Amino acid sequence: MTEPVLFAANAGTGRLARLGLSMRRHRSAILAAQWFVVALYLVLVTIPAFLHLPGTGSSVLNNFTLLAQFMFWGIWWPFVIISTLALGRVWCGVFCPEGTLTELASRHGLGRPVPRWLKWGGWPFAAFVITTVYGQLVSVYEYPKAVLLVLGGSTVVAIAVGFVYGKGKRVWCRHLCPVSGVFALLARLAPLHFRVDREQWDSASLAHLAPIDCAPLLDMRRMTSGSQCHMCGRCSGHRDAVALTARLPGAEIANLKPAEANVWEARLLVFGIIGTAVGAFQWSSSPWFVTAKTRVAEWLIERDSFALFQDNAPWWLLTHYPEANDVFTWLDGIGVLAYIGITALILGGWITLWLRLAVMLLPGDTRQSARWLAYSLIPMGGLGVFLGLSSLTVALLKAEGIAMPWLPEVRATLLGMAALWSLGLGARMLFAMPSASHPAKLLAFACLAAAIGGVVLPWVFLFYLW
Repeated sequence: MTEPVLFAANAGTGRLARLGLSMRRHRSAILAAQWFVVALYLVLVTIPAFLHLPGTGSSVLNNFTLLAQFMFWGIWWPFVIISTLALGRVWCGVFCPEGTLTELASRHGLGRPVPRWLKWGGWPFAAFVITTVYGQLVSVYEYPKAVLLVLGGSTVVAIAVGFVYGKGKRVWCRHLCPVSGVFALLARLAPLHFRVDREQWDSASLAHLAPIDCAPLLDMRRMTSGSQCHMCGRCSGHRDAVALTARLPGAEIANLKPAEANVWEARLLVFGIIGTAVGAFQWSSSPWFVTAKTRVAEWLIERDSFALFQDNAPWWLLTHYPEANDVFTWLDGIGVLAYIGITALILGGWITLWLRLAVMLLPGDTRQSARWLAYSLIPMGGLGVFLGLSSLTVALLKAEGIAMPWLPEVRATLLGMAALWSLGLGARMLFAMPSASHPAKLLAFACLAAAIGGVVLPWVFLFYLW
């Protein structure tokens, strides 16, 4: 059923506002793009899993598995991160295949109400950590069967959730998607968002009272943040009060109030996007991982304990590809879990310590203020994930014989930009506090700088010292 046109000529006169209205008018073009991406996604995820692993001399030019790996992990996902930082959650609303499929299933499903347990705020954190760690155990970046298991399995669950809950909505995306929480944080930095004029909304005539078909279940009337908005354009021009608008990058974070900070978002950022992700990207290159595993192995051998040296775990539990000479023992699996977990705790603990010290100098609740100040680290988390994902891009290009002598400088520039952006956001947040003294704000800023330095250091080890 076609949604009635509920916008008028005065809904927005700028170029961005007209673009938002165009997205609503040309919904069919967005649907076509969505189904094209669904088809591409299914091809990249499924077909390589049924092909032989690439042999010696294979390249992206003559092997579909390597081509799919490069397109999916080398191009697709790194630039989804960048697009979210630049454009908000356009990926979610215009392109995401899981979002498209779960919404379709919801339109034809059971339509049950969303239960309270599914609305638990910790699901994005738990889903991100579990998916990230499990992906490392089965080597999701390297092997197509692992891709089909992790991403294909996620898609199947997304469809099932859509079929059971909601009616034409994206319940999966709102509450359970492993990367929804990541995108929600990054979208707060985006210079584009759909702005709601609350005064205009409330004064609209009765002719504009038809509801918005908002797939991620937002209360549009009260929407002040771009974190959950999927940027699909369906609401553009509604009541002449919603318009695509530009803002300064990070303005939403700079204007955030301590009471608006969410505990699970802060945990996801500090212990997930920064802590867990750094450990996941770092362990395979870390000499500390090798040294620790060697010492544990020696200790076990001295005691004639060889159970953990067995490599009989199935491929869906631990990496097991004898034909590629890549097999994890139980000791390898435990080592990966331990390394990622310890890294997340140390790095997250370091950040938490310095944030707590920073806000102890300021008025207000210490815990709540520490969560609030943690939002200034979103640039470090977002660009860090991009650098980690792009490492596979670099590895694949090097395998194709493409030299990148400028790579260290580019990585240093991105790290520097992320650190300066986080410092700048933190400074705007701290120095906007009216009830704190200037010396206290300076000391708090120094503590924030120490926290950011701890985030930069693991990337320096990974890219320049190991």
